[in-house]
Amino acid sequence: MKVLFDTNVLLDAMLAREPFVTDAAFLLNAVESGRVEGFMSATTVTDVHYLVGRQTKSSESAIAAVTRLLALMEICAVDREVLEQAIALELPDFEDAVQIACAIELELEAIVTRDVNGFAGSPIPVLSPQELRNRLS
Repeated sequence: MKVLFDTNVLLDAMLAREPFVTDAAFLLNAVESGRVEGFMSATTVTDVHYLVGRQTKSSESAIAAVTRLLALMEICAVDREVLEQAIALELPDFEDAVQIACAIELELEAIVTRDVNGFAGSPIPVLSPQELRNRLS
């Protein structure tokens, strides 16, 4: 199953955020084992670096988080085509629209996020981490 991981799910795993870390870690393990083909947008990479660095006050931790994710995930380039697709979606949250446009561009099967409501109107199925975990169990 080809799945785009929203930033919040990856941060849950990288920062061990309770009570979300259990599902997020399970999903990253599913990527690592090949049960899920994981994708993230290029903008997610910069967001993870910034937010992990800010939370931990450690540039080493930020680089380690990005390095781990780069080893696990495929990257969706955020280019003109993706940005124009995001604008065309006319969603209230442009950041979420960019994530959806990435999933459309790569013909992914699902998006996993804790902000399911923010992705309302997505032509790609949107699952919570728990929903995706249940499908894999």
